[in-house]
Amino acid sequence: MSSVIHPVPTAPPGNALVQSVRDSLVVAQRNLIRMSRIPEVILFGLLQPVMFVVLFSYVFGGSMQIGGSTSAADYRNFLIAGVFAQTVTFATAGAGAGIADDMHKGLVDRFRSLPMARGAVLTGRTLADLVQTALTLLVLAVVALLVGWRVGSHGDTNAGKVVAAFALLLLVGYAFTWIGALIGLSVRTPEAATSGGLIWLFPVTFISNAFVDAGNMTPWLRHIAEWNPFSAVVQACRILFGNPGVSQSDAWPMAHPVWASLIYSVVIILVFRTLAVRKYRSAA
Repeated sequence: MSSVIHPVPTAPPGNALVQSVRDSLVVAQRNLIRMSRIPEVILFGLLQPVMFVVLFSYVFGGSMQIGGSTSAADYRNFLIAGVFAQTVTFATAGAGAGIADDMHKGLVDRFRSLPMARGAVLTGRTLADLVQTALTLLVLAVVALLVGWRVGSHGDTNAGKVVAAFALLLLVGYAFTWIGALIGLSVRTPEAATSGGLIWLFPVTFISNAFVDAGNMTPWLRHIAEWNPFSAVVQACRILFGNPGVSQSDAWPMAHPVWASLIYSVVIILVFRTLAVRKYRSAA
């Protein structure tokens, strides 16, 4: 008896984009369901940024000088944008660890055997991480309000600008998850992905204007901080929130932080998504 092998149906070429979007949403839904079944991961992800807000606000609040003021309230309003930006960029480690875990368990190999868009696995994962980042930002904003953060404390703002600031933070967070995706595909274990996703973020976030005024740094370090993409994001959020800013700078990212943040984010997505998808296709 001869067996008949039926070919696996694939989407017509004209529907490739539709199939990619559909597959990405299915993978994103799968990851969100898995996250909801491990609530401790979400809980621990929320605790870290909350601790940063509370500790920096009350431990360093009266010791930092912002714009000539040593007011704890001024520093708190200065600080929050930096903590928001740090929180979304630290999502890199979670994205990398999640993908590395899927690789380690062989789940990615199973996905690769299915008739689905090649980039859907990674896109779905990053979209799920974006949802978790949005939830973390929501909780963090509530905590910030409780400890005394106020929008418009040192400038004009409105609801539209505040929403734009959070949208910009989510865009930056999404961009950084693609860096995490590439790291997760490049290492052998989830533990290595977590370490690899965090070790480079500490100098990026601390050599910036997130927690101190970059104008008080030594000249060579100040130039690095001013051209740091992370600093542009923080500066853009402070402007949109109407919070205390930093000293004036001639560096283009500091003079046009919103545009700089958008450009940085788009470039990061294009570069690291291309590299991650290429790595995924060749991963064993």
